[in-house]
Amino acid sequence: MKRSDKEVDGTSFHNHTFKASKTHLVEAIGEPEWTERAYQNINDKVQNEWICETEDGDVFTIYDWKEYRTYSDDEIIEWHIGGYNGKVTRQAQEEIEVLLNKNVS
Repeated sequence: MKRSDKEVDGTSFHNHTFKASKTHLVEAIGEPEWTERAYQNINDKVQNEWICETEDGDVFTIYDWKEYRTYSDDEIIEWHIGGYNGKVTRQAQEEIEVLLNKNVS
């Protein structure tokens, strides 16, 4: 997987998630494209979001859905994966887990 500048309008959640800290994600893929924390607004449904694509070139997003609270960058939370279909988000989930495991080792 890699970062992407592809359009993400129309992507949605297809029941694929993973657990990690924001710190681990930043170490693995860099800073998020979008962060609500810059505005200190924890009432929005998403505070951090990355736009990426799978090895096959399918775009997906990673985001912290409805945390509604300030959390530490080192806290393990559940991240949602958005994509155009479940096949893409399942592949993204597998690639994210491989990448995170590689960076933790």
